[in-house]
Parts: sequence; C-alpha cells; structure tokens
Amino acid sequence: MIDTPRRDDAATLERFGYAQELKRQLTLKDLLIYGLVCMVPTAPFSIFGGVFDISAGMVPLTYLVGFVAMLFTALSYQQMSQAFPVAGSVYAYVGRGLSSGMGFLAGWAILLDYLLVPTLLYVVGANAMQTVLPAVPQPAWIAFFVVLNTVVNLRGIETTARANRFFLLAQLLVLAVFVVLATLAIQRGVNGAHWSWRPLYNPQAFSPQLIFSALAVAVVSFLGFDAISTMSEEARGGNRVVGRATLLALLIVAGLFVLQTWLAALLQPTLQRYPSAQASNDAFFEIGRLIAGPWLQIVIALTVAISAAIANSLVAQAATSRLLFAMARDRQLPGFLRHIHPRTGVPQRAILLVAGLSLVLGEVFVGQIALLSSLCNVGALTAFVLLHIAVLWHFRTQGRRVLHGVVPLIGILILAYVLLNADLHAQLGGAAWMAVGLTVLAFLKLSGRSTEFRASDALE
Repeated sequence: MIDTPRRDDAATLERFGYAQELKRQLTLKDLLIYGLVCMVPTAPFSIFGGVFDISAGMVPLTYLVGFVAMLFTALSYQQMSQAFPVAGSVYAYVGRGLSSGMGFLAGWAILLDYLLVPTLLYVVGANAMQTVLPAVPQPAWIAFFVVLNTVVNLRGIETTARANRFFLLAQLLVLAVFVVLATLAIQRGVNGAHWSWRPLYNPQAFSPQLIFSALAVAVVSFLGFDAISTMSEEARGGNRVVGRATLLALLIVAGLFVLQTWLAALLQPTLQRYPSAQASNDAFFEIGRLIAGPWLQIVIALTVAISAAIANSLVAQAATSRLLFAMARDRQLPGFLRHIHPRTGVPQRAILLVAGLSLVLGEVFVGQIALLSSLCNVGALTAFVLLHIAVLWHFRTQGRRVLHGVVPLIGILILAYVLLNADLHAQLGGAAWMAVGLTVLAFLKLSGRSTEFRASDALE
C-alpha cells in the first residue's frame, strides 16, 4: 500500500501536469550529504592561491561574503521549491514564476554551469593526480574518471547516495587532520605565522571591488547547493525537505570554508603574491608540506583529486542529467533525453550524453582550470539573477515583503556586482552562450513547438 505522503507527492506532481516517474527514495540526510558533496567541503584546497592573490590575503572574508550572497539565493530557491515542487531546478522555477521562455533561458544559463562543472572537476582531478603520479598523462586520468562515474550513476541513485557518504566522510577526515595540524603549526610560529584577524579584515588593503573580484573566482566553491532541488521528485517528502536540506548544506559548508581558509591564510603572513599560476594552483599543497611534511602534501593532492574528479563530479553528472530530463520532458530539448531506465529509474540517455560531453571537453580543456571556473560562475550567477526576478514577480501581489521582496532584490544586486567583476573572457563566453540560447528559443517559437508548461497552478 502507498503511504499518504507519497500519494500527496504524486498528486502534487499531477497538479503540474506530470506523472511520478522518478523513484522517491532520498531522505533529508541523503539530500544534505548530496549538497555537501556537490559543494565539496575541501573546495578551497584547489583555488586558495588564486583567491589569496586577488583578495590580498582576505580569503575567509571573501567566503563570508560569498555565503551571504548564496544565502539570499538559497532562500529564493526555498520559496520557489515550495511553490513548484518539480524536478528541473532553476529552469522550472523561473519558467513557472515568470514565463516558459524565461524559464528556458534560465535553464540554458545554468546548463552552461552544469555541463562545464563535471569537465572542470575532471581537469582539476587530473592536474592533482599528475602531481602524485606524473608518469600518467592527464587525458588518461580524465577518461578514467568519466567512465567510473558513469558506471556508478547508471546503477541508480541509491548507489550514488551510498558513494556520497563514503566520499564525504573521507573529505571531512582529511579536513580535520589539516585543521589540527595547521592550528599546532600556528602555535609554533611556522613560517612566521601568528594568530590574527587580518585574513578576515585588513583595513589597509580592503575595498569592496577587491573582495567581489575575488568572489568571482571563489563562488565556484558554493555552486552545487542548488543541485539539491533537482532531486525534489526523488525525495521522500518532496519540497518539504528540499528547502531545509539546501539551507543546512550551505550553512555547514560555509563554516568549513571560512575555518580552513583562515588557518591557511595565517600560514602565509607576508601577503606576497604567488609568483606563477602553477605556484598559485599548488598553494594549499605547499601549506600542507610546511606544516607536516611531504606526506600531508600528497594527502591533500589526493583529496583534491578524489573529491573533485570522483565525489563531486559523480553528483554533478547526476544533477545535470536530471536537468536535461526535465527540459526534455517539457519538449525544450530532444525527446530521447526523457527516457527513464525501467529497472534503475534513472535518466540513462541523459547520463550518457553528459558523460560523452565531459570526456570530449575534458580532453580539449586540459589544464585550463581558470577559464572553466569563470565560465561556470557566469552561467550559474546569470540563472540565479533570473531566479530572484522570478520570486519578485510571482509573489508580487500576495507575497511577504521581506522573503519575496527584500531578499531577492538584495540577491540581484550582489550577484550583478559579482558578474561585473568577473573575468572578461568569461563574460564574453557567457554572452555568446546566451545568444545561442536565444536563437534556440526563437527556433522553438517559429517552428511551432510550444514552450508552455502543461499546467500552471501553484501551490497555495
């Protein structure tokens, strides 16, 4: 017999014109773990040097500002997930809150992030593994990681959830070791380190533009919390747990980001810029060597490789495939992407497409971590701006002033300022991607293919 909550969830989807096709088997704990793995608790390990240089050493302050920016976005996600509890993330929310055309553009913008994030993670992982095993070329590592993750995702979301728990525990263990050893090193004055609040605020160097320029790089560490909403049709309790899991994951990971970058910044007291891009990429590895020797340097490099190229890319591939599934279900992408495997209950063809793209792009963009990071940020932040606009519009008459007015407005202002300070090449690439999206949307309209949703009722 089907229990009442599951009947209610299925009935809710039917109100929006959909059938319950994906299996509901994820708990709040699963969603929380999923979100934490998506964001990677050790994400600053791989970009610390770049953020350190841009922010004049105020890396933890940059992450605090990033947390505030993402908090406003998470609150908007929470409001829209309660109004529209369907898979599709920002695509579904903007499409129903504004119009189907704007929803397509929001989905197209976030698709740039979702398609490139797995590629970025494979490139980061391959770069780290070459530090550990330089005899193996990076393209070989990329191919290995793509095949491994695809096999796991094709086995079903339950397998992915079990893998998530293992990888998250491994990352937290390494992070705990780093925190303890870094604290002891600061106490001993290693590399001239001493306890100070300067990484959080340095009045001699601080400026808003400085911090937001650094945030244009650092914000990639937060991208992934929104992926929780793509699992709303697979969550026990649906939208009732999606919002809570999103906010909890964001709060936990922000605290971890600030803690680890504060300790790392204290171990670089001279505030000297790293002499080269490679030195910047290896900054956290070198800090590990300073505080404990080569063994910790290798452990940190392995952690970056495994957390990025296996743990995070595993869930990134799953989230991307479900976004493609949702857009195909509404006939805004080719219909073959909406195929669900009858036994595993996963969007098999979408998973295989994402894997193929990641493999090709990974081989093309080997070593270009900075460019890929910037492109991911521009796509995601553009979609988040549209999400905030959708909240303002959808709740314009009956919404609450703070949650549906002040929160999205502040979110728009913060994200727009970050985009203005982003890398020029990323801005141009993002603009070109959106131009292609507009062309596709125009084709859909002119060819008579409707972009309207099958139902438009929102939850009261």
